[in-house]
Amino acid sequence: MILCRKIDEVKNILKNLKKQCKSVGFVPTMGYIHEGHISLVKKALEENDVVIASIFVNPLQFGPNEDFAKYPRNEKRDLAILDSNNVDIVFLPENDEMYGNNFLTKIRVDKLSDVLCGKSRPGHFDGVCTVLSKLFHIIEPDRAYFGLKDYQQYIIVKKMVSDLNFNIKIVGLPIVRDDDGLAISSRNIYLSPENRKTALCLNKSFNIVENLLKNGILEPSIIKNKIKEYILGFKNTRVDYIEIVDTETLEPLNEFKENFLLALAVFIGNTRLIDNRIFSLKSYNC
Repeated sequence: MILCRKIDEVKNILKNLKKQCKSVGFVPTMGYIHEGHISLVKKALEENDVVIASIFVNPLQFGPNEDFAKYPRNEKRDLAILDSNNVDIVFLPENDEMYGNNFLTKIRVDKLSDVLCGKSRPGHFDGVCTVLSKLFHIIEPDRAYFGLKDYQQYIIVKKMVSDLNFNIKIVGLPIVRDDDGLAISSRNIYLSPENRKTALCLNKSFNIVENLLKNGILEPSIIKNKIKEYILGFKNTRVDYIEIVDTETLEPLNEFKENFLLALAVFIGNTRLIDNRIFSLKSYNC
């Protein structure tokens, strides 16, 4: 596995590989590699000749009171995991390499960035789009891989790539969960044993939706209130949002379409977790 810390270095390596007509799959990460990342790596290995992963904790996507300073980092561990999973190249730049002095440019996708996590984390997706735009220009992958736990991010990145004519296919892959059902996230490390058990209420709330749909309850407001009541029944929980939205526009739904996304953001103690599921009314004979 090749480790690159400089932009020119990784560009030169990839330029030579592309001269050999090698296809490139890209897995962008903020490190603290887990099974969710590895699922993306495995798919990239299936579909490409060369797989490159990046590790970069992007300061632009953290708000002033968020966890940038304490975000989990373990470079040695991450590199060992990626190497053992047959990643060909890792791009691991420092902040100064990515942004230099007097960096003034931002990329924004309107509307899609103003709801859900974008509403409660202003500027977050501007930071995501800016760093990904830079990484896409540096690496020029054929395909880039994203987990659907961050469903809003996936939709926004697809729109950015389409609007700005990047010649990249954006691939979204299913949420990876631990055996207990908790969606795997680097931030799970923050959870105490008690709060980890509590965090299962996010995934379990989807069972409430299933039961309501099976019983013919088709009012989004009723379903959201039932979920909120359930989650707040646990200690140390605080709801950021519970939303039922269109799967493409992310606009809130006052009445159901055939398919809809239920998206959750919940604080368990001081740890903010997100989860989601797409529901199809056909599955419940609605």
